[in-house]
Amino acid sequence: AELLFLTDFSSLCSSLCCQCGVPIPPNPANMCVGCLRAQVDITEGIPKQGTLHFCKQCERYLQPPGTWIQCTLESRELLALCLKKIKALLSKVRLIDAGFIWTEPHSKRLKLKLTVQKEVINGAVLQQVFVVEYIVQSQMCEDCHRIEAKDFWKAVVQVRQKTLHKKTFYYLEQLILKHRLHQNTLRIKEIHDGLDFYYSSKQHAQKMVDFLQCTVPSRSKSSQRLISHDIHSNVYNYKSTFSVEIVPICKDNVVCLSPKLAQSLGNMSQICVCIRVTSTIHLIDPSTLQIAEIDGNTYWRHPFNSLFHPKQLEEFIIMDINRVQDKKKGAGAGARSNKHTLAEAWVQKTSELNTDHQYFCCTHLGHILNPGDLVLGFDLANCNLNDEFANKMNPHNIPDVVLIKKSYDRTKRQRRRNWKLKELERDREGMDTDDERQYQDFLEDLEEDEAIRKNVNIYRNADIPVESDTDDDGPPRISLAEMLEDLHISQDATGGEGANMMT
Repeated sequence: AELLFLTDFSSLCSSLCCQCGVPIPPNPANMCVGCLRAQVDITEGIPKQGTLHFCKQCERYLQPPGTWIQCTLESRELLALCLKKIKALLSKVRLIDAGFIWTEPHSKRLKLKLTVQKEVINGAVLQQVFVVEYIVQSQMCEDCHRIEAKDFWKAVVQVRQKTLHKKTFYYLEQLILKHRLHQNTLRIKEIHDGLDFYYSSKQHAQKMVDFLQCTVPSRSKSSQRLISHDIHSNVYNYKSTFSVEIVPICKDNVVCLSPKLAQSLGNMSQICVCIRVTSTIHLIDPSTLQIAEIDGNTYWRHPFNSLFHPKQLEEFIIMDINRVQDKKKGAGAGARSNKHTLAEAWVQKTSELNTDHQYFCCTHLGHILNPGDLVLGFDLANCNLNDEFANKMNPHNIPDVVLIKKSYDRTKRQRRRNWKLKELERDREGMDTDDERQYQDFLEDLEEDEAIRKNVNIYRNADIPVESDTDDDGPPRISLAEMLEDLHISQDATGGEGANMMT
């Protein structure tokens, strides 16, 4: 009797499907789920396939009509982008759940699993799960297209320096790389006396000009040329040109200051040596160790030139050297360098060792020079100076020789150099042996000057093994603590959550 009661109770709480006769719980449609799905498809009209446009260069997806957004695989941003593709068609149903089905990243396929509900016959609510597949097609975005075209530009920054040596440009290149100022450039072109930076907007070019004026002593001027004009919308299309001229003074140049400028710098000698070029020109008087800094504005008000070019450097040998401990300051003298030592030296040209001709000079390199060392310098006693200020100087105030830097074996330095620098990707007109020699000079300057290499990213060269250096008299070297590891990021071939679309 209890079983009959349960059987009769179940028959009272169920009904038969009007299509197949299967007992079902009562519902407004009076149909089972199978028959209801056979009669009504709530996903009808919703596309099961779609297309996404992906830029290989910048790894961005196109959000119609013309916006490119950065999305990683299986991210919320990419899910929203996919749903926007069918948003209008999803308005007839109620979206309950959406998520990605994992696909291999190289397949160029994205699959979405959607759960939707819809009210059907006589108020019955039907829920259905289906899959939408998106095909990822490659399409270059406008920004990357302009970069690849290389000729499409709105502004150009022309950086020039009228010198025979490119030390300042090599230093400037490292500063640009460190601060990532080259990312917005469409093209970098190297010419004989400078670099040209091409940009797609005037704002990016102006940012580069501001950076150059803060890092190297320079002056700039700008101009623009009208390309087209739409008279209906009153829109003008200009191409802007920024000309930046860097002061024509490089490290290790010997300069002759004007009497007025030398007096304003603390009555220092007119013959000085440039020991460094940063945002200012750093000068030192080799006869007194007096130092001074000249910014770009001061230079253009009182311009001066280099007396020699680097190819005129001659090699001398130190015959005798005496370090000067205390030397009285003159009236109104400025600050002196604490990193250099004043010394008096007798030197002889290595090309004149068969003679007894020696030269006497004062030098600021007393802290690294010893008898028998080789040193590079300029011979002022046997040259014809064609300079406005040097020709008016008293000959007794012009030194016979100005020593610049100690000479080391270049081949040995290159073999033991266990570090490297990165370079800008640029179009070159041609690189000769003189450019390579100048680049090696810049690398040697980095090894010898700690103040310069603090502003430069130096990377460890894994191809050259690390060796202990116990030669105290050898050339200066850069310690491992000052080097960075060259980072190479490789993506996982199996993909994963948040992985980038791999091509």
